[in-house]
Amino acid sequence: MRVVALTCSNTEIVCALGCADCLVGVDDHSDFPADVVGRLPKVGPDLGIDIGKVAALKPDLVLASLTVPGHEQIVAALEQSDLNYFAPEPVSLKDVYRDIRDIAALLGVPQRGQKIVDHMRTHIQKSAGSVRRPALLVQWWPKPVIAPGRLSWVNDLLQAAGACNPLADRAVKSSPLSDEEVAAINADAMILSWCGVKPNKYRPDVIYRRQAWQHLDLVKNKRVYCVPEAYLGRPSPRLLDGYLLLRSIIAELQQHTLPDR
Repeated sequence: MRVVALTCSNTEIVCALGCADCLVGVDDHSDFPADVVGRLPKVGPDLGIDIGKVAALKPDLVLASLTVPGHEQIVAALEQSDLNYFAPEPVSLKDVYRDIRDIAALLGVPQRGQKIVDHMRTHIQKSAGSVRRPALLVQWWPKPVIAPGRLSWVNDLLQAAGACNPLADRAVKSSPLSDEEVAAINADAMILSWCGVKPNKYRPDVIYRRQAWQHLDLVKNKRVYCVPEAYLGRPSPRLLDGYLLLRSIIAELQQHTLPDR
């Protein structure tokens, strides 16, 4: 089978399933596994996919997505070109598991998909501790601040890891926040997971310098942590890595006395 993957998450799922040899093209942002994506033709960035390049690769299946605003235009173009595609739109961890199984079935390896899901479920266990759950504000983008709402697998990861999402009451995938809203939330810590930015370019100092936040405990106590977007922002098996990093951050926070809320 010839497969073109148009998102990082789809590329990673295909490779985790042991089907890297099926890939004949990927989007420009796919960067893992490096030895696989490095040898494959690129068909454009996520919102600028060149449908002509995709069609020229003669795929049996195109793995698209509806997770980011604008992706629906790519899906519409795939339909107009009569290309066979699958475009999941996960908003929960349960959805991610479903999509991994669905992609595995499309590739003819359903048992491998179930094995990956079982492995993730075994390790992503909900914390049942009696210690207060810290509020962690995950930041997809710094200015304006954009953070995940309830309709995000990150909401589920935070809960499973023993934290809470300050935006869990918002029935959205993500939400922009003003400096004043961030200050009012007054989270216990902030997680930088900037989309499209290499982790070595994440800058906690940007948070610590923000004038409107100087009175916040997370600024005073230097509670800004960095988690690669590849581990939180991509609905792929690497969410397990994000979960484990969140657990370590929460454990560090709980070693200190958190203020009552």
